[in-house]
Amino acid sequence: MIKVKVGLRPIVSKINLPTVLKTTILPGDSIERLFIATQVGEIFYIGNGDIRTFLDIRPRILKLGASGGYDERGLLGLAFHPEFYYNGLFYLHYSVAGTQGPGALPESFKPDPCNPRTLNLRWINRETQYDHIDTIEEWILQSNGQPQKRRTLLNLRRPFSNHNGVNSLNFSPETGNLVLTTGDGGSGYDPFNLSQDNLEIAGKIIEIDVGKNMYVNDPPIVTRFNELPTTIQEALMVMAKGVRNIPGISFQRFYNQYIKYAGNVGQSMVESIFSFVHYKPMPVTQLIQASFMNSEPDKEGFINFGWRGWEGAFPASIIKGCTENRNLDEKTIAYYNEAATLSGSRLQPLTSYFHKDTRPDKFGGTALTGVQAYMGKSIPGLTGSVLFTDLARKESHPQVRGALAYTTVRPNGEQNDFSVIQTDYDFGSQSAYYVNLGTNLDQSRLYLGVYGSMKVTDFNQGTVFEIVP
Repeated sequence: MIKVKVGLRPIVSKINLPTVLKTTILPGDSIERLFIATQVGEIFYIGNGDIRTFLDIRPRILKLGASGGYDERGLLGLAFHPEFYYNGLFYLHYSVAGTQGPGALPESFKPDPCNPRTLNLRWINRETQYDHIDTIEEWILQSNGQPQKRRTLLNLRRPFSNHNGVNSLNFSPETGNLVLTTGDGGSGYDPFNLSQDNLEIAGKIIEIDVGKNMYVNDPPIVTRFNELPTTIQEALMVMAKGVRNIPGISFQRFYNQYIKYAGNVGQSMVESIFSFVHYKPMPVTQLIQASFMNSEPDKEGFINFGWRGWEGAFPASIIKGCTENRNLDEKTIAYYNEAATLSGSRLQPLTSYFHKDTRPDKFGGTALTGVQAYMGKSIPGLTGSVLFTDLARKESHPQVRGALAYTTVRPNGEQNDFSVIQTDYDFGSQSAYYVNLGTNLDQSRLYLGVYGSMKVTDFNQGTVFEIVP
């Protein structure tokens, strides 16, 4: 793959941690504006060279960073309806203030392949043993220019604080449906195997037909699809399962169809980017009926990323340091039976990168934070490719640097290599965690969110860049 070097042009700085970067055209406006959602609950847009507040829901957001500053909750999703210019509808996903619970397990979890009890845990007492509640809401930009909440689509009880997804709401240009990407619920190693359970909302990519009459006054707080009212069930379809944690989904037009890209954040070894064109979404009502009849639903065309049995292209493993040699690791398959069962039915990743990689043209990654297709022509070496960002390169110290890279889809659909993209920006003595990757409506421009700290409570350390030639 060819080596590409790009520039980073600062657009706005000294903002809080950006979780969503995308553009839209405001009603009555004539140009696309870049919208920036921050984890703490602000939504800004760039207009005529200055930054303006679109919406501030900080009072609605759960108190973040209570256990040291790092947090994966907050304002996680923002999506504008395809007809936003005409109907003013947009959608939010956030962690709700005042919903903090004790968590689903009293201590951190790690499976023991020799102890069946650790391999078959169940999430019990869900009404009391949970971490927080996430909500997905529909809002409208009123004619007076003020946003107002219209309705709640879903209220989701989450077992742990992490793996809630980020950039979690996007509209599919293929179906017109709202796509919600949910993580597996958190902790590590998916203790309750929620991602493979067809009835669990966690660990899935879900299509929501927001045009259907799914209005329910004060929807219940749920964890499973069968707990939802029928009117909501009928508006939902599952696009994929086996998700660990996911920084959104990206659609790339290819002739008369779309390539879908989705990344899966790894556990101990590898970060993975998946791609697929054809899929058969499973109506939630069909999944519930199959479960009731104790039968398996038709799996043809149903996408499975393989977690928790698989971490990308590899069986999920427990990694231990070797006492005799600190440069070596011992790897044990965490869930052998699940890895074997899923070996033939899971989707292979398009490309992967490792947490340890000593090759001179690669890097050791930490966590995948963004995946976006690029269809612009201003950076010729990247046209038609898919870019991705990693939070922090392992070898970057004392000042942390994130990583930007790209890959392409092969005509035969086989896995491909990736190439690191060089950047020319000098961050000086400041750390630069790459926390988000965004694009405009026709995918001709790319935006990078950078933060100077891992802690959401270290405020005003964010910069948003445009990636330029």
